[in-house]
Amino acid sequence: MKVSYHGHSVVKVEAEKHTIIIDPFLTGNSNCDLNPDTVKADYILLTHGHNDHVGDTVEIAKRNNALVVAPNELANYLATKGITTHPMHIGGSHLFDFGKVKLTQAFHGSSYTEDDNTTIYTGMPAGIILTIEGKTIYHLGDTALFTDLKMYGDMNEIDVAFIPIGDNFTMGPDDALVAADWIKTKTVVPIHYNTFPVIKQDPDLFAERVKTGIGKVMKIGEVIELV
Repeated sequence: MKVSYHGHSVVKVEAEKHTIIIDPFLTGNSNCDLNPDTVKADYILLTHGHNDHVGDTVEIAKRNNALVVAPNELANYLATKGITTHPMHIGGSHLFDFGKVKLTQAFHGSSYTEDDNTTIYTGMPAGIILTIEGKTIYHLGDTALFTDLKMYGDMNEIDVAFIPIGDNFTMGPDDALVAADWIKTKTVVPIHYNTFPVIKQDPDLFAERVKTGIGKVMKIGEVIELV
């Protein structure tokens, strides 16, 4: 199974039979190497409704006939755009044909801003624990540090965790170091940094500071294989 990083919070998972993309913010993301007109995905997983995470979801879903899995209010809103969605909520899990998705808490906001600047409330933000082909991937979404991360680490054997380090809107590097320790993941990858000036960070320094040498900075488009 191949897992790749594509700037900001965009993660793609290529399993044997399915391709999944998380938070596909491609258009307007100067750090992304994916083309929204050609990217392929069978499923789209969303952590919350902010524009820099929903991104090109509607266009990608329509072109690929992809199922969008998202927190309830966000899924219901996106369904009005003519795409197929599967609504979930915090603490719930569902077994899909590719594997299991569980939504975790995330301490953040969630709303979508339309082109006319209308703001749509899109429910609770979430993290995503994805169990697929015997491996577990934890995408924390946008979140502050909170102690229940210890519980998620105790309850799951996490192979790779994608943790925001940008600060200002999410946890910063210092808090992300604590999160990485609590989650007990085998590999921690920093995300949600350097897309905008206000979230400028040094990912290499963060990775060096992660305990036990499990920090990994993924270059744009880089792939790691989980076997």
